Amino acid sequence: MNVLIVGSGGREHALAYKAALSALVTHVFVAPGNAGTTKSAAGSKNAGMTNIDIAASDIESLIAFAKKNEIGLTIVGPEQPLVAGIVDAFSAAGLACFGPTQSASTLEGSKTFAKEFLERHQIPTARYQSFTQTADALEYLATQKFPVVIKADGLAAGKGVVIAHNFEVGQHAIEEMLSGNRFGEAGHRVVIEEFMEGEEASFICIVSGTNVLPMASSQDHKAAFDHDQGPNTGGMGAYSPAPIVDEGMTKSILDKVIYPTVNGLQLEGTPYIGFLYAGLMIGSDNIPRVVEFNCRFGDPEAQPVLSRLKSDLVSHCLAAVEGRLSGEVAQWDERCCLGVVMAADGYPESYTKGARISGLDLMVDNTEVFHAGTQVNDSGEIATSGGRVLCVTGFGDTVREAQKKAYQRVSHIDWQGAWYRSDIGYRAVQREQE
Repeated sequence: MNVLIVGSGGREHALAYKAALSALVTHVFVAPGNAGTTKSAAGSKNAGMTNIDIAASDIESLIAFAKKNEIGLTIVGPEQPLVAGIVDAFSAAGLACFGPTQSASTLEGSKTFAKEFLERHQIPTARYQSFTQTADALEYLATQKFPVVIKADGLAAGKGVVIAHNFEVGQHAIEEMLSGNRFGEAGHRVVIEEFMEGEEASFICIVSGTNVLPMASSQDHKAAFDHDQGPNTGGMGAYSPAPIVDEGMTKSILDKVIYPTVNGLQLEGTPYIGFLYAGLMIGSDNIPRVVEFNCRFGDPEAQPVLSRLKSDLVSHCLAAVEGRLSGEVAQWDERCCLGVVMAADGYPESYTKGARISGLDLMVDNTEVFHAGTQVNDSGEIATSGGRVLCVTGFGDTVREAQKKAYQRVSHIDWQGAWYRSDIGYRAVQREQE
């Protein structure tokens, strides 16, 4: 069958790459895709991919394309079309679409909704309050112990989070969001929550109602610079598996977070189908607490996690849509995989575009390059077009070996203003050394 992947980032390249390997799939279309998902990409192994010039937000055109091209399954990558109701629209048109409905996507679309949901179902998370008025938010902030975490309520591409170590930083963030309109509609409400100590982990599952198929664990690196310094980003790198999520912790996460969430959604009349991402903080008490929910695969977690997936992604997703997920078993490469994000000058704020990328054709064994903010320019060259440009992954028997491979491939790639963190996977490497 034909498969349609909706989106243009590194996550979507990873989804398309894995879908193209499925025995069920004849051809993969990506809307709108990037330079890595087009046959013209240098070194591309994915001859069964075609980019379609339709924006991820243009739901009507995507439906028309899916009907005309006999798309058997659509997999939605980014959160914006999910929150806009793409799954509802596809389902109404009689088309199979993998992802949560508009109402279920509110779990990511509104941080206040998510916190209230967690509270209702007694799922561990940080204490919080939400505000729409600047004066009320500042009055509450003045009573808090620092640091605190301030979040824009809506979708902000992973950048609507500020860790305030003092009142002045918190005040600036609140005023920017509520009064300064920094994140537009997404920041018209803010959530102020306690800062949780511990180690973060990403736990992603394929969900169909109350049936759950866990994906491999991973750990993201949100801060822009080495040693977790600088502003929050959409993610500067990730690795899988995360050593902190051992067998016992996996059971704890499923029992305390995942099953209460999917059962709660079912009880409230919004059954969930799709990727469910729980961003977790695991403290010294070993209790997994929810930092955030996402209603799609994480990016850059998708790149190393899906690289390790040996079973058929399309089979898993189709089974979820058709209510057959309980019969699916995920199989994994036992090696570690680590991904390093290469970013454009200026990211996560305003960044430059159009720089020609060199070195993509210099191969390193056990590595892969997933494109994100890339395009093919008028000269047929691959150039930058976004803030997070590439995610370079490497495999190894240990995280240190995977890290070494990924950075070896990174060292060959360059463009004007390219930069990246040099310490992705440092926590796991420290564990290995100890």
